[in-house]
Formats: sequence, C-alpha cells, structure tokens
Amino acid sequence: MIDDRLKILAKNLVNYSCELKKNEKVLIEAMDIDNSFISEIVKEVYKVGAIPFVNILSSTVSRSLLLGTNETREKLRCKFDLLVMNNMDAYISIKSKNIYENSDVPKNNIECVKQYYDYFVHTEIRVKKTKWVILNYPTSITAQNAMTSTEKFEDYYFNVCNLNYAKMNKNMDALKKLLEKTDKIRIVSPGTDLNFSIKNMPAVKCAGKNNIPDGEVFTAPIKKSVNGTITYNIPTMSPNGIRHDNIRLVFKDGKIIEATSNSIENINDIFDIDEGARYIGEFAFGLNPYINTPMLDILFDEKMCGSIHFTPGSCYEECDNGNKSALHWDLILSQTKENGGGEIYFDDKLVRKDGKFVIKSLMGLNPDSLT
Repeated sequence: MIDDRLKILAKNLVNYSCELKKNEKVLIEAMDIDNSFISEIVKEVYKVGAIPFVNILSSTVSRSLLLGTNETREKLRCKFDLLVMNNMDAYISIKSKNIYENSDVPKNNIECVKQYYDYFVHTEIRVKKTKWVILNYPTSITAQNAMTSTEKFEDYYFNVCNLNYAKMNKNMDALKKLLEKTDKIRIVSPGTDLNFSIKNMPAVKCAGKNNIPDGEVFTAPIKKSVNGTITYNIPTMSPNGIRHDNIRLVFKDGKIIEATSNSIENINDIFDIDEGARYIGEFAFGLNPYINTPMLDILFDEKMCGSIHFTPGSCYEECDNGNKSALHWDLILSQTKENGGGEIYFDDKLVRKDGKFVIKSLMGLNPDSLT
C-alpha cells in the first residue's frame, strides 16, 4: 500500500506545482524510483482530465550511454526529444540515483550532453515553454547521502516536500519587493567579502512550482558588477560528479579570476567550458525551514534556511543579466551561527545576520515563522 504522504505529494505536483488543466499533456520522467509513485501521479493527471506520458529511466543504463556518447548521438537524441518536448504543456521529473554514478564519465562526454542536448531540450524548451517541476525520491541511497536512517530521512523528506508552500509564497512578497528596490549588495562571512549591484533586476519567488523541495527567492547581479571574494562552506557535486569542498572564488569586474577547492584542476576545467562560466547568473536566498544540514543533493541544499547561493554560469530568462553559458552551478554559502555566521547588507543596511532576517518586514521568512 502506498504511503499516504506520497499521495499528498502526487496531488500537489499535479494540482499546485504544474496546475494541470483538462487536455494538457505532461511528460513524466522517472529514474530508479518505485513505480507505485509514478502510478499515483498518473492517476492524479487523469483526475484533472490531462494526458500523461511516461519515460522510465535507469541511472546505470544512462551511465553506459554517457560513457560512449559523442556529438553525433547527442544531436540525434536532441532532434528526437525536441519533437516530444515541443508537444508538452508540462514536465515532471522524479529521480533517485547514486550522486557519484557519473564521476568516471569523461568530462568531454558530459560537456557534449550539455552543449548538444541539455541546452536545447531543457534550457530552451522545457524551462521556457512548459510548466515543470523536478524532485528527488527518498530511498536508502538518499538517506545515506544525508547520513541518516531511511525511516528518519523519509520523515524529513515529507516535512520538506509537503511544506505549506502557499504560505511561504505569500511571505516571500516582502523580500521580492525589497530586492527590486535595492542597488548594492554586500555579503560578509569568514573568507567572504563580496559586493555587487542588482539595480533594476527583477526578483523571482520559488515556492513549490518548479522544484520540490523548494524555498528560495532569486535575482541576478549586474554581470560586470561583482568584486571581491566568496568562500562557499557547503560541499557540492560538480556537473561531472566530483565532490568539491571549500570552493573559493575571486572576482574582478564580474569575472572569476581565481578559483580554488580541494580539486583545483577540475574546478578550473569547469569554469573554462565557455566564456559565461566565469560570470554569475544567479543570486538567491535559501528559505526552507526544514532544510538545515547539507546532503550533497542540490535540490535540497540550495534551499537551506540561512543560506545563499551565488551561481556561476547561465542566468534565468525571468531574471536576465545577459550571461549565457552551458554551465549553471549552484554553489552554497550558509551563514547560520553553526556554519560561522555572517551578514548581508542591502544598500549598506543590515538585512540578515547569522542566517536570520533582522528587519521587521522580512521576519516572516525566518524558520520559526514558516514551520
């Protein structure tokens, strides 16, 4: 018998995240997950009169394909899948996989996929032209990544994913409004003193529509305004499956001029894939009150309460600062007391200290107001 919490999640994905309507077409892609959950989503799709299509994927098969892929194959795959994606109104992706599965895939193969497939199918069509949502499924593998038992992780997972996103969405209005009035941002933490402008840039609320879990408000810096140093204190996986700790980036006039981590060669290879990879495409606040420890899963980690992510690579269309790249790598700095603390200033006014907002209009986004 399927867990009632999965039924709630399936209903939320179809009705809240995608807002599916009668006769709309939705592609459901599932990798290494329980088929009963896919069936539950299909049932919810039919309930609203929409039309489901399903792709069942395997991470081990996907890895085998990656190991031998090339430009010819990725262009053909792109051609075929563009026909499908162009005919979809919505897209739901649910995955569970070993985060190191592709760590031994040649970097040229990964870059080939990004350049000839991901950009055209996902960045240009799925992101821009469909109602989409992406989530990871709770399994013993994800529990191990979080360094906890499977049962405990499942409880945590459903608290995070079935959060009252409608309430969060409303409370985000004040931060969106303030960001859109702000010119200069300064971020200060151990190993970090960074400043940039967001003048006249829009701010975007993320409250359960595109990612589950969710909980962030993002904007983007003026492309060449970033100066200073940032040291990220949350470990992360690179696009080719290499773990990076203590990433430190130095900026001059928007460009990353120095990049170090525990894998200096790999990180600089990543930032050299194209010109836009050394500029920033996103600046965001993590706001999910139930996410307070990292688990090497970016869908969770970038939403950590008390964090920001400052993202090398392509910007989003909703907040276009002109930076284009095959890369979009969310890197995370937590400013909670447990992680060293820190301050964020809007036009020289202290807005958040040690991961908590200190001005009245934003206090509704602190963890005790959202749980």
